Amino acid sequence: MDSEIKDKIPAGAAEILERLRDAGYEAYVVGGCVRDCLLGRTPADWDITTSARPQQIKELFKHTVDTGIKHGTVTVLHRHKGVITPYEVTTYRIDGEYEDGRHPKQVSFTSELSEDLRRRDFTINAMAYAPGEGLVDLYGGVKDLEDKVIRCVGDPEERFSEDALRMMRAIRFSAQLGAEIEKTTWKAVCKMADNIAMVSAERIRVELEKLILSPEPGRFRLFYESGLTRHFLPEWEGCVNTTQENPHHCYNVSDHLLKAVESVDRRETAEDYPEDTERVFRLLRLTMLLHDIAKPLTKTVDEDGIAHFKGHPELGAQMAEEILRRLKYDNDTIRGVSHLIYHHEERFPADRRSVRRALNRIGEEYFPMFFHIQRADMRAQSTFMRKDKEQRLKELRELWEQTLADRHCVSLKTLAVKGADLMAAGMKPGPEIGRTLGRMLEDVLDEPSHNDKEYLLKRYLP
Repeated sequence: MDSEIKDKIPAGAAEILERLRDAGYEAYVVGGCVRDCLLGRTPADWDITTSARPQQIKELFKHTVDTGIKHGTVTVLHRHKGVITPYEVTTYRIDGEYEDGRHPKQVSFTSELSEDLRRRDFTINAMAYAPGEGLVDLYGGVKDLEDKVIRCVGDPEERFSEDALRMMRAIRFSAQLGAEIEKTTWKAVCKMADNIAMVSAERIRVELEKLILSPEPGRFRLFYESGLTRHFLPEWEGCVNTTQENPHHCYNVSDHLLKAVESVDRRETAEDYPEDTERVFRLLRLTMLLHDIAKPLTKTVDEDGIAHFKGHPELGAQMAEEILRRLKYDNDTIRGVSHLIYHHEERFPADRRSVRRALNRIGEEYFPMFFHIQRADMRAQSTFMRKDKEQRLKELRELWEQTLADRHCVSLKTLAVKGADLMAAGMKPGPEIGRTLGRMLEDVLDEPSHNDKEYLLKRYLP
């Protein structure tokens, strides 16, 4: 176990530990980095905890930043071959009363590592390690990792009153690690769910997204079962209560949404977007989480007892935009998700003309994502007409690939005539230029060989 951690500690963190210890202080790597090492993963961040006080840390290192000195944290900037790596070094501390569900009113420093570890959220995050000394595991973190259990350190209600976001973190860790939440910890989540209202939208977004991108995004249902979604995604309750009496479906709306999220595969995404896999994977999973969010508001049942959801893509795009803005997402993500939801149910014939027009409507950037979305949607449905649906997607993709190979024009970007050409030919600046270019593009979408400057100017100019 010692080598699992020691061999992964980067040179910068090892040097900081050594200098602190040589100066007579205790020092350990702590928290998530220790957990990840024990799981066989390479940590993204290395946090260090020490008995040294902030001022003593600053005296030992030339380059530091007072990132959270009030709470005992100094960032040490380690330089190696011109590359600067920041390491957060925090003094052992005991937190005082929490007033805002996140920050302690005051902290007091301590010389005891055990006091520092007992304030941490979960046992799997309350382990420390130092070369030469080994692992410090006072709360059974190793066993909980082995047993795949998420358990609070000490009293769960006390931990969640200190930081309400820890309730979402418990569920997120369960999804990332395939772990179960310990009974007392889960009861406290359900009891204190309303406290999540004190947490900022930005912090909620981070935990939500980490879960959605995890190996088990279906554990999102624990957000609902605990009562947390009432505060950050109240629209979800309608999805839980909406059934789909339709031969194409076998789940209610919420279960269909989560099955669709699970059906977005990172490896498949990488095949189409090898250089942009993570961004697109995130966009696709967020899209599938919300693609049918408007179904509860659009459901009708015909005389044969068949459910229909007319207009749900259009309304869903609007709702998704509102939800993502509420969660403080960036404009590019909001635009992409709402656009994909708007088009997610498009149906068009498997011929080249129809594919060119769909490319024009959906956009060249988003069109490959369209295939991933329809495939994920299909996988989350019943097996009714499954082979026909798979064949249709296969044919559409082949037609799209042919269109790319033949470099057919599908947008104004590659139209042979530009606005400047029309003005050079005598057309006055104004809306008529846009209308004329639009007519030319319509012609070219029907017949790609017409994308010829001489032909288009002759045909569409007086």
